[in-house]
Amino acid sequence: MKMKNGKLGSFVLCALFLAIAFPAQAQPTKKVPRIGFLDPTSLKVSGARIEAFRQGLSKLGYVESKTIAIEYRFADGNSERLGENAVELVRLKVDVIVTRAIPGAVAAKRTTTTIPIVFVGVADAVAAGLVGSLSRPGGNVTGLTSLAPELSGKRLELLKETFPKGSRIGVFRNPSNRGDPIIWNETQAAAQTLGLQLQSLEARNQTELENAFDSTTRLGIHALLAVPDPFLQSHRKQIVDFAAKTRLPAIYTDPEYVEDGGLMSYAANPLEFYTRAATFVDRILKGEKPGDIPIEQPTKFELVINLKTAKLIGLTIPPNVLARADKVIK
Repeated sequence: MKMKNGKLGSFVLCALFLAIAFPAQAQPTKKVPRIGFLDPTSLKVSGARIEAFRQGLSKLGYVESKTIAIEYRFADGNSERLGENAVELVRLKVDVIVTRAIPGAVAAKRTTTTIPIVFVGVADAVAAGLVGSLSRPGGNVTGLTSLAPELSGKRLELLKETFPKGSRIGVFRNPSNRGDPIIWNETQAAAQTLGLQLQSLEARNQTELENAFDSTTRLGIHALLAVPDPFLQSHRKQIVDFAAKTRLPAIYTDPEYVEDGGLMSYAANPLEFYTRAATFVDRILKGEKPGDIPIEQPTKFELVINLKTAKLIGLTIPPNVLARADKVIK
């Protein structure tokens, strides 16, 4: 199944709904390994990533509902539901849990110390207390880090190059995310170096997100940055539409924002993360201990720019920035 412009086609999304909603239709007679897929967001938000994970398993020879079973659980950006979903997967005695970002990894680790956990896209697993070190994680946790805090400076730098007049940057963040202090501190340090002023736009829930939107005019915000967070990801279309409506240049931490109409993003490719996560699962199912599998760090980062959005908000992308883009949406 092919994806166009990083999005799932309607056929693929329907297929995912059917696979998740009716997993018992092709149940094998013999016991097969079960993966618990613990997602802090929703199927709609994470559909492309799920498909990348399934394709990764397929390349390794696994056939879903025949040689491997996947139990999907989505929290829709609700931290309480995330914890409940983690408990449910542990009760099902899955063989390994795959989860996303610090909230998902923390919820899984709080619930079990024995079932292997593979996280995807955690900013700083050591600082978050998930692992002892990157080379030897220890315990029942391993996975792939996104290096999100270290990229804060690069994102602000790109935003400043793209919109030099903007000195006051509104930062969408979720203080209830355990990784937020790590990312926020890095972002503040980068802003100071670049001579930018940050305004915190805190959003733990829908009400706070709407309040954050309302405060941008009062705070005199010139441009926007959304840090990595499952709640914000779950509402990415709302954030992107707000930025377009107010004609505020914005940079994001995931290319899905740009595919949904955001201006630009700078990050490692999240789909490659999930394809690689399948390899981690395979190694664990074949007997390796998660604590012995080193944390994998990205080596390639992609700049994605949406020229349609730039035109919509009346912004010309400087040639030196556009020339560095890995993908341009026209």
